[in-house]
Amino acid sequence: MSTHYQQPGFLTRHVMNPMVAFMTRRGVSLAGSSVLGVPGRSTGEMRTTPVNPLTLDGQRYLLAARGHTQWVRNLRVSGWAELTVGRKTERVTAREITDPAEIVPILRAYLKVWAWEVGAFFQGVGADASDEELAAIAPQHPVFAITG
Repeated sequence: MSTHYQQPGFLTRHVMNPMVAFMTRRGVSLAGSSVLGVPGRSTGEMRTTPVNPLTLDGQRYLLAARGHTQWVRNLRVSGWAELTVGRKTERVTAREITDPAEIVPILRAYLKVWAWEVGAFFQGVGADASDEELAAIAPQHPVFAITG
């Protein structure tokens, strides 16, 4: 399994993510963002971070643009999380998708919607890339199908 991870810089960690999370918790979702809460693997305490859920063909997904992050590792263990926008918190279950052939259309759709924000984390591969190029980077970006 790939352990690819692009750690956020100081500005993202200390300014942007807290600002997006603050606004989202108050009901102002930036282009569909949510605050993801996942119980920690060791402590069980809820860990939160802003995420960009994607709906494709009626199914919702979480995709880790930065790779195998702490929230990904926590979600693999817990199998559930909470998505919050404003006062609404929804508990969801998660199933990781590991087949690159299944990930390719999800990755393509995600990049069509979110590349303006997270495109730098995809090694220069965009939504218009070939299926082969998307399949090559798929293992670096974990995807979870979520249901509420």
